[in-house]
Amino acid sequence: MSPPKDPAAPARARPKTPPAGGKPSHHHGTLREALIGAGIELLDEGGLGGLTLRRCAARAGVSHAAPAHHFAGLSGLLTAIVARGYKIFTRTMIAERSQAAADPRAQLVAICNGYLRFSEENGALFTLMFSTQNLDFDNPELATSSAAAYQVLADGCAPFRQGAAGSTGTEIMVWSLVHGFATLSRRNRPGQANRMNPELKFESILPDLELI
Repeated sequence: MSPPKDPAAPARARPKTPPAGGKPSHHHGTLREALIGAGIELLDEGGLGGLTLRRCAARAGVSHAAPAHHFAGLSGLLTAIVARGYKIFTRTMIAERSQAAADPRAQLVAICNGYLRFSEENGALFTLMFSTQNLDFDNPELATSSAAAYQVLADGCAPFRQGAAGSTGTEIMVWSLVHGFATLSRRNRPGQANRMNPELKFESILPDLELI
């Protein structure tokens, strides 16, 4: 599987030839981005167990000490990776929504389909994003990017009449449905006990919601 697919990203240019010695050169401002990208690739290839600071540095083509200039240990790198993941997650949901019909239900279904697409295409990153594994939840970038992702879902729920639990209740209901659907769909692999029907569409289990 390839690294996270950003629907808004332009086609990648052919990488430049590394300088003598075989390692690419990085300006200070781009090294952090290169390390995050390398970390996402390693996560995608080998899961969390395959991601270390040393391996990340080697993938980025820099010294094993380089990550220490940008991240407070592995936790700092994982937090930056998750923040990046939420940004791509948000863009994926928005991209699906932009292609849907204008009526509120179609918009909400499209947002949820973006949620599911991101989960399917970026399984290891998705798992890390919703784990408590060695992350700094006080990190401002992580807080901002995760809140932006949630806001897309909240906006999709806003046109519908609230139940006894108010708007938060509607949001949590939809979130629980789509996240559970994503998790069960990813577990639907040969040899695993699973009652998920691979032909089942999320739209078919989303309840009819009354418009305000």
